[in-house]
Amino acid sequence: MVVGFDGSDTAQRAVRWAAAEAAARGRGLVLVHAVLPPVATGGLGVGLPPSLDLVEQLEEQARSQLDEYAAGITGAGVTTHVAIGAPSAVLLEASETADLVVIGSRGRGGFSGLLLGSVGGQVSAHAECPVAVIRDLPGEDAGGIVVGIDGSPAATAALAFAFDEASRRGWTLTAVHAWDVPAYDLLIVPNGPVPVPLADVADDEVRLTAEILAGFRDDYPDVEVEERLVRAPAVQALVDASAGAAMAVVGTHGHGPAMGALLGSVSNGLLHKSKVPVVVVPPTPEEVSAA
Repeated sequence: MVVGFDGSDTAQRAVRWAAAEAAARGRGLVLVHAVLPPVATGGLGVGLPPSLDLVEQLEEQARSQLDEYAAGITGAGVTTHVAIGAPSAVLLEASETADLVVIGSRGRGGFSGLLLGSVGGQVSAHAECPVAVIRDLPGEDAGGIVVGIDGSPAATAALAFAFDEASRRGWTLTAVHAWDVPAYDLLIVPNGPVPVPLADVADDEVRLTAEILAGFRDDYPDVEVEERLVRAPAVQALVDASAGAAMAVVGTHGHGPAMGALLGSVSNGLLHKSKVPVVVVPPTPEEVSAA
């Protein structure tokens, strides 16, 4: 497991969360700090690369601070790595071989008033492994895991992650399937009936939820599953369901209108609004091919 660290408060919370998760998974933990040396401006506004001495100095300083912080983390298998480059690029490269990448919702850069930093957004959207974004740590009495489902490849991958986590932790899994009335043009037919009867839509959503969960129930008979079929915006349904939970899980993007988006509106909205750790799971190549 890899956790990005820049010394910020959210990064320190991310490290604490990642250490507990690594222990539960029986995995090693790598603390990664990215050093992006400043670029000097020369004549005519041309950027000049930093000197090798400056790069080595910054790298050594970062390594010393990172090793000092890592020494205070309980548990075996904690290592450190300092890389030269942009934080997003460094963590995305790490995602190629990591089981899980963990980052704080905001680092030291950018605008402190934003709920989700640029690194968190970029890594969540492009990583090749699941990414956990930590704003606040769950309460000591928090338990259970909430996952959003809609039948998309990314949501199926998120469900697989959530079942595995629930089985490992002995948690209840709450599967949330939010739906709403199919859109139709009220300007053309302002007083007309809804084209699709609501009862039919609800029945279809119930069947879809049952079909999605069936195989996972067979593979994880030890996991207690609570199904929530909610007629509401998906983000709000997931935020409400995750109150008091230990973790919320969602796919990178689902069956929403922006199919080309790398990070869907639901996952992006949950990252901004959730008060519990959020894990964003990309679809596997097999799931994308089968879709």
